[in-house]
Amino acid sequence: MIRISNLKKTFGENSVLNGINTVFEEGEIYGIVGANGSGKTTLFRCLAGLENYEGEIEYDKGLLKNELGLLLTEPYFMTKITGMEYLNFMCRARNIKPENIEEKNVFDLPLNRYAETYSTGMKKKLALTAILLQNNNVFILDEPYNGVDIQSNILISEIILKLKSLNKTVILSSHIFSTLSDTCSQIFLLKKGEFSNPILKHEYADLEESMKEETVLKRLDKLGLE
Repeated sequence: MIRISNLKKTFGENSVLNGINTVFEEGEIYGIVGANGSGKTTLFRCLAGLENYEGEIEYDKGLLKNELGLLLTEPYFMTKITGMEYLNFMCRARNIKPENIEEKNVFDLPLNRYAETYSTGMKKKLALTAILLQNNNVFILDEPYNGVDIQSNILISEIILKLKSLNKTVILSSHIFSTLSDTCSQIFLLKKGEFSNPILKHEYADLEESMKEETVLKRLDKLGLE
């Protein structure tokens, strides 16, 4: 279980997170939605220990960052490292002996090539494969579907559901609402640095409609298209 208590984060005079309070349970999938700049990535970076913050993040199994696999929106790779070398490196960072990596290359990536030459989608799939091979108990996936082909998106959704069946905790963001409604146990709306109450599956349609009304229709009317 992950418990977040009064989490706040500012950058200079800009307040991004204004007191987040929630609990993420084992074996559940949580979706985080919000407009660009609402603080989703900042929240994820705080959970991963990459940002200083006010408040508390508690994990009942010890140090969260040692059990967490973080998939960033734009994964970074060192120059002149092949896909295979990267997967080996990430496994050894968790003291895991890499075994049968070729067989576990479910996205059919060219592992002998330098990762920096990969397309955006291939880089994301490589980074996702790496944190899966680490046998983490908590996964934070920031826009895992962006830039990825349709077949791989289907596979990613099935991987997320498999993680749930293995009692892992998954927290993800996506601008593709259908991917969240298909996988998530609960969704939180992050707005003005604060979480909404948990939104349950039977409320997803209402959430999607309200977000569409606020972020799309009102702006579309401003164009005055005729």
